[in-house]
Parts: sequence; C-alpha cells; structure tokens
Amino acid sequence: MGSESDVLDTSPAAGGAAPHVVGVDACPGGWVAVALRGGRFAGADMDAALAALLTRVRRLAGADAVVAVDIPLGLLEAGRRRADELALGRVAPHRSRVFPVPPRPVWEEPDYAAANERCRRLTGSGLSRQSWGLVTKLREANACRDGGERRLYEVHPEVSFAAMNGDHPVASSKKSWNGQAQRRRLLGEQRILLPDELGPAGRVPPDDVLDAAAAAWSAHRIALGTAASLPDPPETTRDGLPVAIWY
Repeated sequence: MGSESDVLDTSPAAGGAAPHVVGVDACPGGWVAVALRGGRFAGADMDAALAALLTRVRRLAGADAVVAVDIPLGLLEAGRRRADELALGRVAPHRSRVFPVPPRPVWEEPDYAAANERCRRLTGSGLSRQSWGLVTKLREANACRDGGERRLYEVHPEVSFAAMNGDHPVASSKKSWNGQAQRRRLLGEQRILLPDELGPAGRVPPDDVLDAAAAAWSAHRIALGTAASLPDPPETTRDGLPVAIWY
C-alpha cells in the first residue's frame, strides 16, 4: 500500500488555483494512480483496495477532485452499452482493445459458467473468460460509485491516447516497447512528464502506469469542462447515474 507522501503533491500551483485530478487503472495487486496538478505530474500511488485509495485521494486533494478510472462504471439492465460501441469506433481497427460490457445481471452471477449463460440469454452472445476476469474489480469500482463517489468517472486509456494522437489510435500494442514509447511521448506532448522513479507505483507493469496517466489526462479535461463523452449525452443506469466513457 502507498502512503500519503506517495500519491499527491498538494503544494499550490504557480499562477493560482489549478485543478487537482487523479487517474486510476487496475493493476496486479490492486490499483495504481497518477495525480496531476494543473495538468502536470504531481505524484503516483497504489493500493490493494480502490476505496482506500479514494479515501486518501479525497483527504489530500479534496472532496471535489475528479478521479477517472479505467473500469466500466454504470451497468445497464439489458443490452449492450452505447459507450462501448462508440469507443470501438475510436480505436478501430484495434477492436480487441475494447470489450462490450454485458448488463448488470451478468456480473451478479456467482461464477463464469452462470455469467456466460446469462450473457447469452440477455445479449445473444457469450462472455469471454478474459472479461469475467474483471468481475472483482468491476464490482469494487461500481460499489464505490454507487456508494456515493459521484466525482468518479469512467475513461478508456486507448480512447484518450487516440484523442491525444489527433483522433488516430496508437498503432503499436501497449505491451510493446514501441507502443509504450509512443504513449509516453503523447503524454509528454500534453506536458505530463512521468519520472523514472515512482516509488511503490513504479513496481506495477509500465502499461498500467501509462494507462493511469492517460486517465488523469482525461480527468483534467473533465475538471476543466473540456472533455467529451461517449455517448453524448450519456445513457443512465436504473438509479440515474451516467453511463459513458469520457476523454
């Protein structure tokens, strides 16, 4: 687990107030976060539990700080989400970078076999084991937002990187040397300069750190009111919460 000194630099930004935002990505062992102050790198952190990470963020950055997370937030009762269909268009032809999120009842099933069967009944197609592998963290993140985290937004790093890249998806895989170099360059062009030493956050896979930084870039745009959403306007859950991918 990170400490309060790991995550956020809360010193005043030059030139007055500037939005303090955080991007979060799921990673092996928990969640990794990258913080921005005024659009520039301000720290990194990680924690096994998203709720604990968010509590620390709120204490240091304020209750109104925007937090953007790379995990589906907002589950429909039936059918596929429009957000995922539109995100596929943003990253085409790399369609494997976005997975269609099944409706809420699928994620409430106790195991993969039951979830796969429920998904077929509700959508006409099955659920991949890779998608089911997200179930624990998807439930965790949605429980946070359903429990009152109203400044928690869903993002998709590949959509964000495409937006940074002139609305063209990054050609190389984020797992490759070339792909990581390209994504770090795009972040640098946005004045997000990631240091070589990130403390505990530096022990997670580099593509997860880059994804968290891209999420933070989108969070900064949300805070400034310049972000776009897929779809626009968002769909809503049964409780009236937005279902959209922001970038």
